[in-house]
Formats: sequence, C-alpha cells, structure tokens
Amino acid sequence: MRKIIVMNAKGGCGKSTIATSIASYYASHGYRSALFDHDPQGSSIQWLQRRPAHLPEIHGVAAYEHGVATTRAWHMRIPPEIERVVVDTPAGLKGFELQTHLKGVDAIIIPVLPSTIDINATANFLHELLLVAKVKMRETPIYIIPNRVKPRTRTFDALENFLSGLNIPVVNQLRDTVNYIRAAELGMGIHELPISKLASDRATWDDLMVYIDHELSLHHHSTMNIAG
Repeated sequence: MRKIIVMNAKGGCGKSTIATSIASYYASHGYRSALFDHDPQGSSIQWLQRRPAHLPEIHGVAAYEHGVATTRAWHMRIPPEIERVVVDTPAGLKGFELQTHLKGVDAIIIPVLPSTIDINATANFLHELLLVAKVKMRETPIYIIPNRVKPRTRTFDALENFLSGLNIPVVNQLRDTVNYIRAAELGMGIHELPISKLASDRATWDDLMVYIDHELSLHHHSTMNIAG
C-alpha cells in the first residue's frame, strides 16, 4: 500500500482537485483505492458522492467527522485490500497537527498557484515541513505541482523563478482549464471525462503519475536496501 498526502498551508490552491484526480487515476488503472478527506469543507467526499456507479469504486472516508474514540477508530480504518490511499487535507496545518497527518505517509504533494500570495505561503509551508515538522526528504519525498498555470504571464514567470530555486521535484504543470470544473461536477477524474479535446490533459496526468510511481518505487527499494 502507498499513502499519498496532498497539502499546503494556503487554501484554494487545488488540493481537492488533485487529490480526487489521483484517487480516480489509481482506481481506473486497477488499484483498489481510498480517499480520506480531512477538510471540513468536504469537497473530496462531495465529489465522491457524485461519482457514477459504473466507474471503478473508491473507498471514501469523511475524516473530518468526529465521534467517540472507538467509532472514529473504526471509521478511520483502511480496509486490508486497499493498495493506494490519497489524503486531502485542510489549509493551515501546523505543529503537532501537521506532524499527525504526516504519520505513515509515503509522499507529500504540494499544489501551488502562480500568484505572489501563493508562492509566499508555499515557501512558508515548506519551511514548516522541513524545519518544524522535521520531514526528511530521504524518507518522505516531496513533490510540487504548479496548478492552474497560464504560460507566458508575469505570475507564471514569478512561479518559475521560485520553483527553480528549490531542491524539490516539480511535477508536470496543470493548465488552467474548465475540464477540471467539469470533472469535479461529475465525480470523475480528468482522464474519465466522456468528452473530446482532452488529449493534452490526459497526457499530463499520465506523465505525472508515471513519474511519481517510478520515484516512489525507487525510493522504496532504496529504503529497503538501507534497512537491509
């Protein structure tokens, strides 16, 4: 099983869009998948409730719901058959709460928008991850996904300059398109939409997920060799 968490301190950067897209990608490629939604807004769970019955099933958990301890423990359990877990998080995680969410995570994905406010917020969040939460990238890889990108704009240039200075992999950019809005409305991933003119977006997600899975496989083997 692999567990991927999507997070950023800044709200509105597309965490739910990316979390649901990853979960649906894995499910449609034959992996038994689960989607945990820790954000009280419940966007990922609402997306899952709209998901058509004929599409591959995704086990959904509204992790933002709180009950008695025994009930919550049962509610939060991961079924033994699950192969991929995707976690959607709320904005503003810090300190102990941030560390709690990072337990057992195999990879951290950080969406970032091409705006000065988002770039600054992401820089602060990376500081929180690496220096406060003590994330060691040798143990838990971090990947950045530029989201809603419009090339050849001033804000895009600022984002490129910011990302070029980081020693963190930048995964494929997601372009600004209404296709993601349509997918969210239908409970689908971008690659599941029954419309034409999606070749570019589908290719982006194929490249993105192949890259992440390949890197996680290499990371897993490296960790096993060190442990051995």
